[in-house]
This record gives sequence, structure tokens and C-alpha cells, in this order.
Amino acid sequence: MRRMESREVLFGPRALALAPRIEPAGERWRIRVRAGGLTPRDRETLAGLGLEARGELAELACDPADLSELASRSPAAEILFAALEALRAPRRRPRIMGVLNVTPDSFSNGGEHLDPDRALQRGLEMAAEGAELIDVGGESTRPGSDPVSEDEELRRVIPLVEALAPRVAIPISVDTTKAAVAERALDAGARMVNDVSAGRADPRMLPLVAERGCEIVLMHMQGTPRDMQRNPSYGDVCGEVAEFLRQRVAACLEAGIALERIAIDPGIGFGKTLEHNLELLRSLGELRALSLPICVALSRKSFIAAIERADLPANAPVPAPAERRGGALAALAMCIGRGAEILRVHDVRASVQAARVAWALA
Repeated sequence: MRRMESREVLFGPRALALAPRIEPAGERWRIRVRAGGLTPRDRETLAGLGLEARGELAELACDPADLSELASRSPAAEILFAALEALRAPRRRPRIMGVLNVTPDSFSNGGEHLDPDRALQRGLEMAAEGAELIDVGGESTRPGSDPVSEDEELRRVIPLVEALAPRVAIPISVDTTKAAVAERALDAGARMVNDVSAGRADPRMLPLVAERGCEIVLMHMQGTPRDMQRNPSYGDVCGEVAEFLRQRVAACLEAGIALERIAIDPGIGFGKTLEHNLELLRSLGELRALSLPICVALSRKSFIAAIERADLPANAPVPAPAERRGGALAALAMCIGRGAEILRVHDVRASVQAARVAWALA
């Protein structure tokens, strides 16, 4: 196991044990950690800042200057100060990632881009409309979907990446959990891997990303696409999602992936109820303490329809995916205000405009 560098302090063993969560509290900051991760020295060092243990959790409210003075004397204080600095760091302008699915059964536009020429044309349109990334996927991950074979996914994805990569200046991402598909797509010109399993589905994925030096998006998912919506359950959805992502980033670092090549995704709709999704979106800013780009994919998702459905007559039809653009744009703007940096969308032109306005306001 290689030694973590200081810039990776948020993902070392102590950080995993503490699992810090930070949020504004007036002019100060409220910090919560796992009490079991605190050593007696930590407790003594942080006591002057009002550290208070409450069962399994401990919390304190402090300002950054006070914590900074302790950072050199306590590993725990160093971790908390690093997380606080991440939250206070200047934010980066958001990027729009266009969704280009070449599948017959995606929830939103399954089958629409199965024709290679039509898929290529849509990719070119996305680039012209202002997308800064294009995410090509050949396997549906909608709730209840079954996996496809490696050969079938390769057949769908690789010709499109080969055709599109030389014709656009923006990076192409491949949406896959299979290392063989990622490898072939990278050979064809892709520069990012978007893995909904966060590198768990295929043990070869993280070593491949490390070897090729490409970017990776790590997403949280409870269960698998086939069963993830049967009965999703959490004690603390925000804390559990953040802790999962922290662990997967640590696994990436152990595999040799550079920290600056990692982004994280809370996985809206992947093993979450409506309330879980809303709570994650409301608390999205907490993930900024991980000091990594946050990717959010919420375009046309069912939680938008569920919110609208609550205000419709009982016999009214559920809004179809293509009819959810307004809700998606509202959520997109809110996510940018809370720190999202990559927005994965179907409606590129409208999303680019919404993102520009949201960024100006934020």
C-alpha cells in the first residue's frame, strides 16, 4: 500500500475513520465526525473549539482560523481544516455533458440513436450546441434493466466513438462498467470513463484508468440497475453516499489514479426514493468538502415526474421523460448554486443557457 501524499489527506485512513461532514452555521461552520475515529489527543486538541460527543457522532462549531492553528498539531484537525478549505475554495465553472445513448431500452430515449449515422449527427449537434463533454453509453442502467454482453456493448459503442472523436474538439466519455469496453473506447479516442459502479463491477477498471491516465467519474448506487429501486433504504443518505464516495476515491488513489482526474456523482435515482433524491440535492454542497468535481445526472429522471404528479389530478398521466425538461432545468440551476461542476443532460442547448445564467447568479 503506497503512502498517501499530503494533498490526499482527505482520503487517508484517518479521514475514512472520521468521515467529516461540514455545513455553514451562521458565521461559523458546523463539523460532524465519527466519535470512534477520534483519538484522545484529537479530543484534547479540539476541546478548546467546543468539541461535543453525542453518541456515535461528535461535532464542533468553529471558524477556519481557529482550526488552522490546530492543523499542524493534530492529524484530525488537519483533515477537518482540509475539508473546510475545500468548501471555501473558489468554484470552477460548470460543464455540460451531453447524453448519447446507443441503446434500445434507455428510460429517456431508448432506440432513438441506434442508427449509427443518426447517433453521429446527434453527437455533432451536441458539440455545436455548447456541450463540453459527450457521454456515450451502450448499456441501459434504468431501473429494472438487465445487463448486456460485452460483445454487444462493444458493437454499439466503439463505432460511434471512432466516428465521433476525430470530428469534435471536446472530450468523449464512455458510460460503462466494463474495463474491456472502456479500453477499446479509449483506444478509439475517448478520454473519460463514467462508471456507475464506481469501479466495483470490474476489478480491471481502476488499474486501466490509472494506466491510461484518463479521467473517471465515480457514481454511488445502492444495489444494481436490476434491483436498485425495489426497496432503497438508508439511515443517513447524505452521510452514507459521501462515505461511499470517499472510500471509492481512496481505492482510486491506491490504484494509482491521480486525484485531479477523479469526479464524483451522488447517483440521483440509483437506489434512492424521491425523498432520498431530494435530500441529496438539497445537501449537495456537503460533497464539496471532498475537494473533487461533482457530477450530477438528473435530466428527465422520474423524481421530476413524481414531484409534478403530486400536484396533478389522480387520473392525470405521469409526465413522460421528454416532458420533464422544465423540472430538469430548475434542478440543474439549483445544483450549480450548490457546487455541481458537471451536469449530465439530454437537452444540451437549453441546459447550456440555464447553466450560464445559474453560474452568473451563483
